Amino acid sequence: MSTVIDQAVQVRLIASAPQDRAVPAQLRYAPSDPFAVHIAFPPVASLDGADVAWAFARELLADGLTSPAGAGDVHVWPCGPDRTVLEFHAPEGIAMVQIATAEVRRFLARSYAVVPAGREGGRLDVDSDVAALLREA
Repeated sequence: MSTVIDQAVQVRLIASAPQDRAVPAQLRYAPSDPFAVHIAFPPVASLDGADVAWAFARELLADGLTSPAGAGDVHVWPCGPDRTVLEFHAPEGIAMVQIATAEVRRFLARSYAVVPAGREGGRLDVDSDVAALLREA
């Protein structure tokens, strides 16, 4: 049985105008995708009224708790002792949210209980993935 970690969190959407606002979000970790974490935002958090979801490395999220991390579409860094900033880059622009560091630590601890750090590769089924790719070709 595969345990999926879903954790509701409150984030603060950082905006230049008119003001920052709190929005709900959902963190997710699935052992079937062991290197990644997912965060989903409801339509109220987007400019076009659509759901928004991002996937990025679990290691990036963990690294960003103690020092700036990320070189691609997602950047994470500590913002004082109690908050962590997640910055998302898309063709439409940049979005930034703050999340309670304690919530991120709790989420990561739960994910490591399911798949310990360094053991992610053992969860991959490369043979099945290659076979699926060959069937699609």
